[in-house]
Amino acid sequence: MSVETIVRAEFETVAREQDRILTGLSDETVLLESGLDSLCFAIIVARLEDQLGVDPFTASEDVYFPVTMGDFIKFYSDATAA
Repeated sequence: MSVETIVRAEFETVAREQDRILTGLSDETVLLESGLDSLCFAIIVARLEDQLGVDPFTASEDVYFPVTMGDFIKFYSDATAA
């Protein structure tokens, strides 16, 4: 499975488990407007670290926070390629 597929599936799984309604998951979707809260994002990041073996938020020397879904997927794709 691709990183993008894994990330999108985790967003949908966590939204369902936390009784959240996603506003959409296009590449342009602003994460803060996705319908998820900070707990949801924490769960997603923890699960993605388990699945992909990397946490780009702690592995990166640069302070960077993805703004859109596309940014988030690229952030993980770049981290797994490194």
